[in-house]
Amino acid sequence: MGYAPMATSIDTPRLHLRARDEGDAEWNHELLGEHDGGTTFSVEDVRQQLADQRIRTLYNGIGLLTIRRGTDDEPMGYCGLIVGRCTHDEPEIAYELLRRFHGHGYATEAARAVLEAAFATGRTRIWSTVGAWNTPSLRVLEKIGFRRDPETVIGDRGVVVYLVCDAVAS
Repeated sequence: MGYAPMATSIDTPRLHLRARDEGDAEWNHELLGEHDGGTTFSVEDVRQQLADQRIRTLYNGIGLLTIRRGTDDEPMGYCGLIVGRCTHDEPEIAYELLRRFHGHGYATEAARAVLEAAFATGRTRIWSTVGAWNTPSLRVLEKIGFRRDPETVIGDRGVVVYLVCDAVAS
């Protein structure tokens, strides 16, 4: 089945979400540095990865969007659709924020907007996979209508929980 491309620009009451590109390399490098063990990538490596992702987004019609705060346009993280552990027909929602922006509802607001944009493409099911240890992300997904799927797998960082959200028939 063919799907419409996902919106590359979404505004919410507090956020601006825009397609990621090479200009997002520095803050994305900072985000990678917040991961356990930091990052071994340089800013130039990240810039090249973002260029590759931009090309895949054009080809696939889905991708990640930079989340910017509406009041000052500061980049806070990303949210969007990826194939990940799922499929192009039923992709995964993915999001991550710089630590200093945790706890303000930004991830929930961005994820809700991306989920609506995902269903607007014609898709009827969106997945997410989250480490069982990641209680904040599990809460975000629950708030926007995801439910746990019985499938779980053991990954390199422990148990991975599958969650799913189906479009509401209108």
